[in-house]
Order: sequence, then structure tokens, then C-alpha cells
Amino acid sequence: MSAADTTTPIKVPPPRQAPPPTVPESPRRKRTSGGAAVPWALLAPCLLILALVLGYPLGRLVTLSFQEFGQSQLWGFKPAESVGFDNFAEVLGDGEFWAVVVRTVVFAAACVIFTMVIGMLIALLLQRVSGWVKTLINIALVASWGMPIIVATTVFKWLFDSDYGIFNALLSKLPGVDMIGHNWFASGPEGLAVITLLVVWGAVPFVVITLSAGLTQVPKELEEAARLDGAGAWGVFRYVTLPILKPIIVMLTTLSVIWDMGVFPQVFVMRGGHPEAEFQLLTTYSYNKAFVVNDYAQGSAIALLTVVLLLGVIGVYMRQMLKIGEVE
Repeated sequence: MSAADTTTPIKVPPPRQAPPPTVPESPRRKRTSGGAAVPWALLAPCLLILALVLGYPLGRLVTLSFQEFGQSQLWGFKPAESVGFDNFAEVLGDGEFWAVVVRTVVFAAACVIFTMVIGMLIALLLQRVSGWVKTLINIALVASWGMPIIVATTVFKWLFDSDYGIFNALLSKLPGVDMIGHNWFASGPEGLAVITLLVVWGAVPFVVITLSAGLTQVPKELEEAARLDGAGAWGVFRYVTLPILKPIIVMLTTLSVIWDMGVFPQVFVMRGGHPEAEFQLLTTYSYNKAFVVNDYAQGSAIALLTVVLLLGVIGVYMRQMLKIGEVE
């Protein structure tokens, strides 16, 4: 046997593999026992102010609605007596109250619909104009929004005046139209239409500004993809823009319903402090019962029923927001 045959073969070790990269562990947040109390501590000043400002009036409202309280009780000649649900039974059994409720709901619905539609159209228009035009429109919107309600109501009262109103003069320039001397407040529907225009004029700026901010969050890639798939302007708005703006629209609609059902100074000032029966809304009707008829108990009962109606609107809003949160 040769020396080459007795040589032991050398084994070559396999190449070492690099160890897998280690992912650095994120530092765990230490749970503190007082973590849950921090939000409540931050909210405490606001809640305290709300309790002081709204707590006593609301409690007094509830108390008066279950009592017999008129001028005699106000001046101390007679003690306030508890009557249970008699005030509510009398109010709910009055046909005039239900006529006011229907009028208020129709008025609020008209204001909300026109406000949201016009506000959405203006917000979409602002996305297509140049920068300086958008700036001018925003300045005009903020100026109209910042105008005091009493001033705006007085201006509209002059615009629709039967003798010197500019609106009647402009309409009379149309062929075959003669509106000189026309009194818009001779009938309830026409007068409420003017007040609706006033409410919409004051509410549109807030809706436009809020929706314009929401439109900036709509991804341009989704809109472009929808156009490439053959969707038109309406299709892009319906299937791309509208779903993204849904939380904002729900919020604005709810706030508009609450504000429009609580309209008071526009009607009160427009009718010189004495709204006629066909102009009465829930707010003015409650005021009339309490401070004109001097039946403070029934006025409080009507106001409390109005609060209950608004709580129903808030309940619908909360339900819609919870549904949106579950979908997301």
C-alpha cells in the first residue's frame, strides 16, 4: 500500500450562515394605577362648569313642570303646589301644541336639507377654483357667520319689507311680475320661508368650512382610480367622496337639527317680539306660555318636552356614530 492510500481525507466544514436579524423589542409602557383617572381629571373643570351653568336651570325646569306655578306663586302670594303630570297631560292634549310640533319639525327639516345641500355644493365648488377666489369666498363666509343674529335678522327684515324691500323691487323687474307692496309676512308659510332663508344663510358658512376641511382628506388616488374605471363626476362623489365624508355629514346634520329646532331670535325679532299663531315654533310657544300668558309651569313642561325630542335626535346620532365605528 502506498503512502497516498493511507492519507486520511480532510473534511471541509460547511459555511456558517449569518444569524437572523433580531427585531428590537419595543419598550413596554408601564401601566400606572392612575392612568384611568387622568382623562377624568382633565375633563373635571369642563364638567364642573357645565354642571354649574346647566345643572340648576335644568333642575328648576323639571321642578316647575310638575308644579302649579303662575304669577301668584311668583310673587309669593300662594305656595307652589305639586300637580304631578297634569301639566304634561294638558299640553299633550292640546291640539295647538301638536300643530306647533309639526310646524317646528317641518321648519327644521327644511332648514337642515337646504343648509346641507347648499353647503356641500359650495364646498365642492371651492375645490375647483383658484387660490385667491377661495380666499375671497372664505372671507365672505366667515364675515356672514360672524354677523350677530339680531343684526342679520334686521337686515333680512329690511330686505323683505313690503314698502321698501329690495327683494320685492328686484322681483318686480322680471317680465310679468309685480311684487311691489307684497307683504311676505301676511301668511305663515311665506313668512317662515323668509325665516328659513335667514337661518340657512347663517348656517351655511359653518357647513362649508367643515366640509372643505373634510374634502382635503379624500385621497386623490381613489378618485383617479374611480375615473379610470369609468365613473363620472356623480359616481366619484357617490362611491368615493360621500362614504369618506359620512361621519362629518352625520355630525353636521345632527348639530343642524338641534340648532334649527332651537331657533328663537330669528322668529322673535322678525315678528317684532309678538309672533302670531302661525309663526309659533316650540321655542317661541314655550316662551309665550311662560312670559305672555304667565303660566310658567306649562311653559316649563313644553320646554322639557322639547329637550326630550332633542335627546331623541342625539340618540340617533350616537347610534349612527357607533355603526360607523364598527365598520371602520
